[in-house]
Amino acid sequence: MRTIRRLIYGEVVKAVAFVTLGFLCLFFFFDFVDELQAVSKPNALGYGLPQALLYVTMLVPSHMYELLPIAVLIGTIFVMSRLAQSSEYTILRTSGLGPWRALRTLLILGAGFVVLTFAVGDYIAPLSDRTAQLLKARYQGVYAMGGNTGAWLRERQNDNSYAVNVVSIDRDGTLKHPRIFEFDGKGFLTSQTSAEFARIERDGAWMLYGVERQHYDTRNADKAHVRTDTVAGLRWPSSLTGEMVSVALLKPDRMRTLDLFDYIRHLDANGQKAQRYEIEFWRKVFYPLSCLVMVVLALPFAYLHFRQAGITSYVFGGVLIGISFFLLNNVFGYIGNLRTWSPWLTAAAPGLIYSVMSLGAFSWLVLRR
Repeated sequence: MRTIRRLIYGEVVKAVAFVTLGFLCLFFFFDFVDELQAVSKPNALGYGLPQALLYVTMLVPSHMYELLPIAVLIGTIFVMSRLAQSSEYTILRTSGLGPWRALRTLLILGAGFVVLTFAVGDYIAPLSDRTAQLLKARYQGVYAMGGNTGAWLRERQNDNSYAVNVVSIDRDGTLKHPRIFEFDGKGFLTSQTSAEFARIERDGAWMLYGVERQHYDTRNADKAHVRTDTVAGLRWPSSLTGEMVSVALLKPDRMRTLDLFDYIRHLDANGQKAQRYEIEFWRKVFYPLSCLVMVVLALPFAYLHFRQAGITSYVFGGVLIGISFFLLNNVFGYIGNLRTWSPWLTAAAPGLIYSVMSLGAFSWLVLRR
């Protein structure tokens, strides 16, 4: 069995690596063509072809994370089909490789791909994306920008609540043009603080610079007035971290799983809707496990009978199955957010559907036939 496992693992790993490399080269080309429009613009500050190539290269880990389950499916289908076509798998079966032992062998291999997918998606891809954004910010001046109005966040401190607006983040982590609106326990606006820029210190406090603070005194309708103060610097204690501001400006799938979990807890504590981020959190939890589903889905191909040129159509079928899984995973995320479905069920539904399909194909084709 050790020799059989070494044979299957070696062939599958080589096939998956080849498929992954092919997909990454294709996406690299598309990203580079799309990035050419940003090259040599008047405000690019020296953003040329070398910088564009480096930026696109740093996006490769994110694409690898998205494509790994599909590559595992296509590579495993190719290996199983080729072993069946050359009758090698028949010899392996007569050597003691029964259906359940083959399933267990592939599941162990799939567990390795699960670990790889999780490591790429939770550690390598976020770091690479951040580096890519910093590289682009070095030549374009802005690290992240949340549309025309920027990012809005909310925080509670004792009886008061705060609405925070940040237009963008600079390449060195500086928050551009932050505004802080303070509300009392009854929901009345008590102050507005505007600053030219702010930096988040190690203890979590915000250090505001170029501050204009307006105090609204409306307790007495006859003597309501606004007092404006201008100071060079102001320290504002807060639990809003740089990662929280980044995820409000950027896509949540660029965050690590633990950072996304902390951000969800912050939204819940401040009475904000976290449906979108909860779905993304559970997607990041369940997505690596889809590699196990893919290897199980590929196992029945080893028990099919192929003509001399029939392997191509089955590999093409594997490509379609992989693409359909990717599309279904995205569609369920959007529908679940619109219909307010349970986040964990929305994220797990595509994997459950394909698990039923793979186990059904395995029981019918392998065990019954």
